[in-house]
Amino acid sequence: MLTAVTAMFRSAVEHASCPSRPSCRSRRRTLCAVLGILALAATVSAQRIWVGEGRFWRTPPKWATHANFDGSFNYCRGYYTSSRREAGGSGWDTDYPGSDNNFSVRLAELTLVRVKLDVTGQPDYVVVRLTDPLLFRCPMLYMEDVGTVQFSDAEVESLRAYLLKGGFLTVDDFWGTFEWSEFAAQMRKIFPYREIKDIPRDHPLFHVMYDTDHIIQTPSLAYVFNGGITWEVDGFEAECKGIWDDSGRLMVVINHNTDLGDAYEWSDDPRYPNKFSGYAFRVAVNFIMYALSH
Repeated sequence: MLTAVTAMFRSAVEHASCPSRPSCRSRRRTLCAVLGILALAATVSAQRIWVGEGRFWRTPPKWATHANFDGSFNYCRGYYTSSRREAGGSGWDTDYPGSDNNFSVRLAELTLVRVKLDVTGQPDYVVVRLTDPLLFRCPMLYMEDVGTVQFSDAEVESLRAYLLKGGFLTVDDFWGTFEWSEFAAQMRKIFPYREIKDIPRDHPLFHVMYDTDHIIQTPSLAYVFNGGITWEVDGFEAECKGIWDDSGRLMVVINHNTDLGDAYEWSDDPRYPNKFSGYAFRVAVNFIMYALSH
């Protein structure tokens, strides 16, 4: 479709009959503008939202390579080893890759961020080992089910360097006091002397594009079947905490007692409420815009 439209408008521009008159130059500019809009629309429409199980189910990791990075935005998911398995989670690949794909599509639709696409026109999301030098090409790193994470010494050193050099980490989908204690212990390996604190609601993170004045606890798809319960374990209240560097830049955003990843993954499933998916996308777009501008 895009090829045909491009050819049609190029032909119209090239065969304009009055190349020297201002009216003709204006017509050419208009045609070129229309062509650009149509090209953008065709690019966006080529991207598909995943709904339910299917071609993304149990997909192996798509490891990052140099070819994935060209200056566009890549959704980078951090690969880690779990200390254990637990019901409802699968470690590093929880909600992968439907969540990664769907968020990338929505980011391209809602902002002017140029999302990297693969040869099929889908977002070129990647999985990155924490010790891979390509980690430093990621504008933001996303990790789920982090109540089970277990960092090696090499991962601790690499992740610390990434964050202090301007990287940004957001974590999600871990619940309750036990998982918090496990995750906090791992973060103390990286930053022994940096405090994990609540992020004030007037912080730019919550207002850089969308005003998100209140934290909404975002449940998994289980909400549909469990009578509308939004919490898991003893994670009754959603929290958003952070870790800052010495200059006051927010380096780590910690989403505890909430499941933004499921909201991305199931956003177009008619069973999943729009109030949760809409909120999750607004919050995540803010995270991206903050990470790219700080």
